[in-house]
Amino acid sequence: MTPEQYVQEKAAASGSSFYYAFLFLPPPRRAAITAFYAFCREVDDVVDETQDAGVAATKLAWWRKEAAAAFAGQPSHPAMKALMPHTKAYDIRLEHLLAVVEGCEMDLQQTRYLDYAGLARYCHLVAGVVGEVASGIFGRTQPQTVEYAHKLGLAMQLTNIIRDVGDDARRGRIYLPVNELQQFGVKANEILLRSKPWGYSERFTALMQFQAERAHRLYDEAVALLAEADRSAQKPGLMMANIYRALLVEIEREQFQVLHQRIALTPVRKLWIAMKTNWRGH
Repeated sequence: MTPEQYVQEKAAASGSSFYYAFLFLPPPRRAAITAFYAFCREVDDVVDETQDAGVAATKLAWWRKEAAAAFAGQPSHPAMKALMPHTKAYDIRLEHLLAVVEGCEMDLQQTRYLDYAGLARYCHLVAGVVGEVASGIFGRTQPQTVEYAHKLGLAMQLTNIIRDVGDDARRGRIYLPVNELQQFGVKANEILLRSKPWGYSERFTALMQFQAERAHRLYDEAVALLAEADRSAQKPGLMMANIYRALLVEIEREQFQVLHQRIALTPVRKLWIAMKTNWRGH
């Protein structure tokens, strides 16, 4: 298996909304984003799939060294071998990759965030930086497109957090800010409940509606920042935004029943949203 085949399989197997947006890119850009996405998945999987925090920390330290070695001309992992030919063309820098690793290291170091500012810092590393790199691969000419990409990454990560409240709780993590839990009178041990009625209450619904409204606001702010000159090139990002926002609306429709199940869009619906965005351009 070539490095290119490896990253293609990694991206396709994830079933991620990102994959559907990649399909509409010309081959060189598609190859670059697929390789970068595979790197992000590899690093993210360390935290999600490694039970022992010490082992996970060791693996993330290995990825730091591997990224540095790759930029010094000696990649050993297939994801890095696939990515390196594209770094100059799309201004992908070592600092971008190290930021993603740092964000995943935060998952090992803390399982709660005291306030939204702390959560936003985490989101910047694991999603904002990813958005910045992706927007460079898609093609940007305007400085404010970087700001758009950061804000869009934040909105999408907050959508992930809303979707995954139950899954994360089962891993012992709560990303919803502690001061906002307190504001709505929701206790952490309610979210961690493993059986009916789980942690559902009017207080929980109000807390989640507050989270969803913030995410919607960020989607609006992000799209408003996107310069007309870059709108066509950034269509893959808009596809992802529309898929994630449709997921957020679906979660709202299901009244935030995210503690005992994972709400998701079907692959057909994701592809349809991507195609519709491609036709309409927004």
